[in-house]
Amino acid sequence: MAGYRTCQEEFDRHVQEGESAIWIWAPIITKQCPECENSPSYHEDSDCDYDETPPEEWSEGLVGFKPAPVFDVSQTEGEPLPDLDTEATGDASDLVEQLTAAADELGVTVRIVPAEEWTHGEAKGICEQLSLVDMQPRVEVGDRENEADLARTLVHEYAHALLHFDVDDDTERSKREVEAEAVAYLVGQYCELNTSGSAFYLVAWSRRDQ
Repeated sequence: MAGYRTCQEEFDRHVQEGESAIWIWAPIITKQCPECENSPSYHEDSDCDYDETPPEEWSEGLVGFKPAPVFDVSQTEGEPLPDLDTEATGDASDLVEQLTAAADELGVTVRIVPAEEWTHGEAKGICEQLSLVDMQPRVEVGDRENEADLARTLVHEYAHALLHFDVDDDTERSKREVEAEAVAYLVGQYCELNTSGSAFYLVAWSRRDQ
């Protein structure tokens, strides 16, 4: 999934005649004021008086979203695409531990399942009813070395548990997946993880209902 020029210049693929762009909300990542969290231009027009460091020394962060036209690979033709690494990356520190510790407070049962015991195929995590008697949601995620991606998956499944657990409508599945991954993306960004791979997941599911 990429913009018109990116398809041509980076992937040597061309949008097929007659195809319509898919509009998504693309993240705006730029320099961000440490206090008001606005970009330099919005910071200047705000009431924030932070001036300890100049804007060129600020760290980058998520400051908003903008509409952007993109095209699915099925709408293009040309050279084969390389394999994409969509896993979250970064320093997760003790984030997984914090997330699992929050399970009781959130009313969720959570288990990190060793890779050799995982029985859910290529799925990274699941959210299901604990039992016929206990209606509490149960989250299970497959263990992996990548702590950042494990944390992202936990957040995704927590979002299902908290937002969708009482929804039983297969026609709404795409919407639920988009919402859960959007939560995982934003939480990951807040925790300074690289969750840019979420964009491919979001677009793939948003296309299911079209």
